[in-house]
Amino acid sequence: MRKYAVFILSHGRADRVYTLKTLQKCGYTGDWYVVCDNEDRMLSEYKRRFKDRVLVFAKDEAAKMFDMMDNFEGRNVVVFARNYVFRLAKELGLTHFVVLDDDYTEFEYNFVINERRLRKRIKKLDDVFELMFEMLDNTGALTVAFAQTGDFVGGINDFMKKGFKRKAMNAFFFRTDRVVEFMGRLNEDVNM
Repeated sequence: MRKYAVFILSHGRADRVYTLKTLQKCGYTGDWYVVCDNEDRMLSEYKRRFKDRVLVFAKDEAAKMFDMMDNFEGRNVVVFARNYVFRLAKELGLTHFVVLDDDYTEFEYNFVINERRLRKRIKKLDDVFELMFEMLDNTGALTVAFAQTGDFVGGINDFMKKGFKRKAMNAFFFRTDRVVEFMGRLNEDVNM
């Protein structure tokens, strides 16, 4: 039996964790956590707002897990959190998990009728998540992901007509026992 939760990655935006409200609006009823790093100046505000749903990781520890692929200074990028969530999932005893950024305002179905792209808000997100995990389990893929809005620019384009793509970005579905490494400061999701 799957035991899963949603991890919402956030930094410096305790007042703008839009994804949580969106999950609820779309019918998600499962466990969720806001993942923050120990260098976030808004950490106390996250804890005030989200209480025991805030999971904090040490960026120094996360930095040992992957290659930044450059020699620049600064650590204000999401790649630390993307790699560390596998440890958090294991610590929580999860078998599967979803990783989302903090700024999602909608989850929708996209479909074609009479050569037109139509969209409809998802109302039973729990069911959709279960189906995504089923696909992940049955295919042996390291991850599966939702398409993002930009993939649909242009209406019924190549993306919609061809179906599945090899690109995985933004909304990731993982198994705890299939650890992947995100690398690089920029485009860590594409690099993965």
